[in-house]
Amino acid sequence: MAGEIPDLEALERTGTGKGAARQARRDGMVPGIVFGGDKDPLPIQIPFNVLFKRLKAGRFKSTLWNLKVEGHEDVRVICRDVQRDVVKDLPTHLDLMRLRRTTKIALYIPVEFINEEEAPGIKKGGVLTVVRPEVELMCTAGEIPEKITVDLTGMEINDVATISSVDLPGGTKPTIDRDFVIANVSAPTGLATSDDEEGEEGEVAADEVEIIGQDEAEE
Repeated sequence: MAGEIPDLEALERTGTGKGAARQARRDGMVPGIVFGGDKDPLPIQIPFNVLFKRLKAGRFKSTLWNLKVEGHEDVRVICRDVQRDVVKDLPTHLDLMRLRRTTKIALYIPVEFINEEEAPGIKKGGVLTVVRPEVELMCTAGEIPEKITVDLTGMEINDVATISSVDLPGGTKPTIDRDFVIANVSAPTGLATSDDEEGEEGEVAADEVEIIGQDEAEE
């Protein structure tokens, strides 16, 4: 189960319709609606600066939120839509959907890497290159994993860790069907640079031989 689900604080909005929504915007708020979960829709409003900061942080629509509205029980929600001003591209309205514990949702789950000291490739100076620090998984709202774990034991230089090599938490599956790379152990930078320099020197020598041959032919 996820250790912490971020809070999203909102105020209950009095009145509905375009007039009430416009008034909320004049007051520096973004109007919204909470729907679903076999309950009546709840009009809300969130301070513009708070919502704008959340949106800039990214993945607002793929994050599970713990919605806190004074006078109401906390509820888990996910954003289904953020309407924006067509000219300024600023948020003007948002739709939040209540989730049951059995609701299936796609969320980004962080990846933890363990046993680096047991990876021969890293002991030889190899570098762990993380391709995906998070993986999008389909899971139920009531059983969201805190993380997925990648065991680096036995990994050599040029070895890769793919999603198929990871033991995923029960009830979850990747949203991408193909077997994708999460991380790899790459060669040390110094070794790669040395190989490149040797290749460049070989190319220069070949050029010199070619030029000498050309001069001799002209003579």
